Amino acid sequence: MKIAALIARLLLGLTFVVFGLNGFLHFIPMPPPTGVAAQFFGAIFASRYWVVIFGLQIVGGLLLLLNRFVPLALVLLAPVIVNIFFFHALMATAGLPLAIVVVILWTILALRNKQHLSGIFVQHAG
Repeated sequence: MKIAALIARLLLGLTFVVFGLNGFLHFIPMPPPTGVAAQFFGAIFASRYWVVIFGLQIVGGLLLLLNRFVPLALVLLAPVIVNIFFFHALMATAGLPLAIVVVILWTILALRNKQHLSGIFVQHAG
């Protein structure tokens, strides 16, 4: 599990750094979205919410690559991953395989760091 977690951490970190930077620098050509996906992206870009999304991807990815604050990186990236997964599941199915891989990688890391994330699942805070 230790080697699997290392590989998952590096792959997930690299994925989010590359795609986060691509959100700002556009070095990977992407076909324009169509249909509902185009409307969704239109709202994200018109509101400049994309800066937050890609910024979180870069920060989370760098934390994973540097092996610093990994539980924090997992918590920061979790909502981004949920949105990526459902975007591809419901609006742009071509990217669904990569989204599933990202979910699997995150799950491997979450299981490896479950002792640090267990406090999230406390029923009563005090």
